[in-house]
Amino acid sequence: MSTESLDPVRFYQVGSFAVGNRLLPLEVRTVQAEGDRANAITSGHRACQGCGEALGARYALDAAMAATDGNLMAVNATGCLEVFSTPYPETSWRLPWLHSLFGNAPAVAAGVAAALKAQGRDDIRVVAQGGDGGTVDIGFACLSGMFERNDDVLYICYDNEAYMNTGVQRSGATPPAARTMTTQAVGEDPGNVFGQGKDVPRIAMAHEIPYVATATVADLHDLERKVVKAMSMRGARYIHVLVPCPLGWGTVSSATLEVARRATQSGLFPVFEAEDGEVTGVTRIRRQVPVEDYLSIQKRFAHLFHPRRDDVIARVQAQADKNIRRYGLLEETDD
Repeated sequence: MSTESLDPVRFYQVGSFAVGNRLLPLEVRTVQAEGDRANAITSGHRACQGCGEALGARYALDAAMAATDGNLMAVNATGCLEVFSTPYPETSWRLPWLHSLFGNAPAVAAGVAAALKAQGRDDIRVVAQGGDGGTVDIGFACLSGMFERNDDVLYICYDNEAYMNTGVQRSGATPPAARTMTTQAVGEDPGNVFGQGKDVPRIAMAHEIPYVATATVADLHDLERKVVKAMSMRGARYIHVLVPCPLGWGTVSSATLEVARRATQSGLFPVFEAEDGEVTGVTRIRRQVPVEDYLSIQKRFAHLFHPRRDDVIARVQAQADKNIRRYGLLEETDD
């Protein structure tokens, strides 16, 4: 076929104004498409290449800044996000930002919200941030207290499923069978044990706070939408974001979004939102994949395939199947 019969190729750059080579309507364009976006965490930070947490934090905080017309304060627990964004005496944050200890970010944020209320400043909103270590484990009591008091704070957990900043140790969010420095792949049950850890989104729902949601960096529009919705509410709100860590998970830096996508499409990480303790919406699985497709691209699960451990893989698949049933994650089809 002659090349003269082909349409000429046009090269253009529109960033987040487009998807699938189509310009998006104004109402569905990402906050990142706006020329005057807040850029809450800017360049110069020291996150690893492909860091899901840096990506999630940028989209979440920029969406919160847009929703509040820039009237936002952030409280940040110790962890990867704090360490790579604020190496003394530098900072990558472009909003009022406070660093708290590992376990008290919810309490500090509640105090900030109370101080603003005492000053009559209901126009300034508060967001607290932490990793799974500072949220699921060390800060769990403070977080539950924040929920119980219904403090006017949005808490965002960036879950990379281990203590990555201190050397990849197990946390209460580390999945079963995963290898970390403290759950080595030895013995009959290699990796992290089954039956431990905490499902914090469901625990948050049990407090019947105004809003709970899960999200991943695989769907940044969804993350932005949920942050905007949360900032339209008052009281305690919680968003749990899956943020793959190439270093701790043993994935290539370019695969961060794909890894997160396989977590949702296998059912291992259900994406949903709830209000006042009741699930109000779920993101259904579009193309279901077996958990093996998710596990096999991560070195932290390599011991399940060399030698192959079908028994362990089947137990992980059973967990995904349980999530699918619990939240109704499969697309409904006509018979």
